[in-house]
Amino acid sequence: MPSPAPAPAAPPPAAVPIPLSSVIPPLILGTATFNTQYVASPEHMPYTPIISRALSLGIRAFDTSPYYGPSESLLGAALTSLSPPRDSYFLITKAGRRGPSDFDYSPAGIRSSVERSLARLGTDRLDLVYCHDVEFVSPADVLAAVSELRRLRSEGKVRYVGISGYPLPTLTSLSLSVLEATGEPLDAVLSYSHFTLQNTSLSSPAVLSAFAAARVNVLLNASILGMGLLTSRGIDAAPMAAWHPAPPALRSRCTELKTIAEAEGMGLEEVAIRWSLAGWATAAAAFGSASGGRNARTGVSVTGVSSVAELEETWRVWSEVVSELEGGTPGAASKTDLVRRLAEERIWPALGEWKDYTWESPGPDYVPTGPSRPRL
Repeated sequence: MPSPAPAPAAPPPAAVPIPLSSVIPPLILGTATFNTQYVASPEHMPYTPIISRALSLGIRAFDTSPYYGPSESLLGAALTSLSPPRDSYFLITKAGRRGPSDFDYSPAGIRSSVERSLARLGTDRLDLVYCHDVEFVSPADVLAAVSELRRLRSEGKVRYVGISGYPLPTLTSLSLSVLEATGEPLDAVLSYSHFTLQNTSLSSPAVLSAFAAARVNVLLNASILGMGLLTSRGIDAAPMAAWHPAPPALRSRCTELKTIAEAEGMGLEEVAIRWSLAGWATAAAAFGSASGGRNARTGVSVTGVSSVAELEETWRVWSEVVSELEGGTPGAASKTDLVRRLAEERIWPALGEWKDYTWESPGPDYVPTGPSRPRL
């Protein structure tokens, strides 16, 4: 295999006057669910009512990606229809991944992706852009993509720059590589399915110390239901069955957790959401948001929904978690404590060897089809 071409020289670090942690909200609505990977017909789902209700509840940040099928276009159509002031919400997308095995991390590809996202989302700027699923390409490709996003930042089209992906060793090593190569740390790193009822790896002291060494400003936790793994209907009864990377034994074990939650009068979704939101709010405080009105920073979570009812439930749990953090209602605190005990005493023992299991990404059958080089 030929050696990768050297990355283009990074532009000089541009001053970011306000740290991302000062402006990013602590709860972000993810729109990966506006996609055929999660629903049969996303164009017919209530995407505008979801965004409208989110705004009325006070949710002011939205996460999407070109990889999520029509998600960018649907989110853009909803925002255009509702016409909230542009400065009233925080808009996040990604670049680099175009399909299951199609990546273009070239500077031209990154620039084209950003321009397309701006048009789809009906905006003149993107608040945060990640290099999407960095484990699928080479470190040189990631550095070139980050450098191009920073050039776009200097043009006013992008405000903050980050990376996203699944394997934690890859995310930590690339974060440090970007700092060492450019002299500027990443504004954000997005990890998914690594701080859930099933997998708590993201909160390990070693992992958090590695991100601290790389001076990452904000560390975000996404897919708090494990991309549908921690739901009452389970993966095998959902559209995700065809592509979800969890092995059959793990899928089955997670489905069995439903009866444990129901014995306490809760759905598995509520237990999983409450455990993750409450735990990450404090575990990632050093990498969290300072914009939530609290004296302390709050770990940032990204959660997706496919209906207004799901949004209402998530917001209710989040509101109770925030109330607890602020020393509020004892009822909310006791319910969160119940969920913590339930996880430690029943759910984690039931998971057994599947607790903290991390699947391989990319998988052994991955074959790249895009112009970017495979990861070395």
